[in-house]
Amino acid sequence: MSFLEVLRTAIFALRGNWLRSGLTSLGVIIGIAAVIVMVSVGQGTQSEIDKLVSGLGSNRLDIGPNARRGAGGVRMSASSFYTIDEDDVDAIREQIPEVQYVAGSMRGSAQVVFAENNWSADWEGVQADYFELENWRLASGAGFDARDYNGGGKSVILGETVRRELFGDEDPVGQSVRIGRVPFTVVGTLEAKGQGGFGQDQDDVMLVPLETARRRLMGSMGLPPGAVRQIAVGVARADDLAYVQGQIESLLRQRHDIQPGAEDDFRVRNIAEIVATRTQTTRLMSLLLGAVATISLIVGGIGIMNIMLVSVTERIREIGLRMAVGAGPSDIRRQFLAEAMLISLIGGALGIGIGIVGALLVGRFGALPVVLNGQVVGLAAGFSIATGLFFGYYPARKASLLDPIEALRQQ
Repeated sequence: MSFLEVLRTAIFALRGNWLRSGLTSLGVIIGIAAVIVMVSVGQGTQSEIDKLVSGLGSNRLDIGPNARRGAGGVRMSASSFYTIDEDDVDAIREQIPEVQYVAGSMRGSAQVVFAENNWSADWEGVQADYFELENWRLASGAGFDARDYNGGGKSVILGETVRRELFGDEDPVGQSVRIGRVPFTVVGTLEAKGQGGFGQDQDDVMLVPLETARRRLMGSMGLPPGAVRQIAVGVARADDLAYVQGQIESLLRQRHDIQPGAEDDFRVRNIAEIVATRTQTTRLMSLLLGAVATISLIVGGIGIMNIMLVSVTERIREIGLRMAVGAGPSDIRRQFLAEAMLISLIGGALGIGIGIVGALLVGRFGALPVVLNGQVVGLAAGFSIATGLFFGYYPARKASLLDPIEALRQQ
């Protein structure tokens, strides 16, 4: 029998029981769709992790407050949240030579107004090294000068989103804006970064000198002198991260007069460890989704094998007649294998379509990032073909080994 004859015979046989064939392919449909969604989410998440690493830098430590609790587990005053200060920044810079960059910062949010336009955005009070640590580059204007940092100058640098919402196509450099109730002069704008690793708009930000943030934007909070909310530390060599972390912890415990066994009033986060944890979580999620997809494919394959075995039993007399008129075992084997392959391929095609739509819906409405490419579709098609071949071969072989005389005796 030629390939076209085998294909035509297989299509004719499946059309006789189209509902059963459709239900048989359901497992393959679910499995292939799960494969596509799983791989797309895995690749999208890995892409976001790569973006996160490039944005934060892998050779970085973040130091934040660890406010102690008062009696009965009740937290103390708001100022207890600010347990680190600029003196700590200076001590890290001067006493730990492996540190390349270090900058204290604090942040908040406020309404910013220019003429009739207003916008709600985050602001950050920063020190000079902050630009290198966060990989910020100026798109126009100039950065802060020494007077801004030391004297609390009312200067601001706008992120691209804030610039666009307030000024449109107009050049903002030299213009005056009001952040909360305080007037500021725009001295520069930042190059756009786009969406961050956690889905936030990185350009929806305003940068002001740290001293300005304390005096002008948070003055009513009664902060301790020189307080900062966070200290970012950049290390030249990744191999020194663990050593520098230990040195910082030892230095701050000494400076803050923390006794052995007492709880630290600060915490040091290793960005590389955070990224590694997120990578491991993504890998586990991918393995879980992969297990679900594999189980679905196995169930679908078993369904195909089961239905094909039933089909062989129902069509024993037909098989005997075909053999009696000259069909060989290879012809019978190809016919039933073609039927199994058709069920699997049709299910695979439907699964690919559903998987692509599902992945796009996850990317649009879900919290998970998605990257869909041709390799994912090719992988799904390969799984579909493999399922049909593997689970269809045994029923096809069983049909080809039937004795034609015994087959013809079947009623």
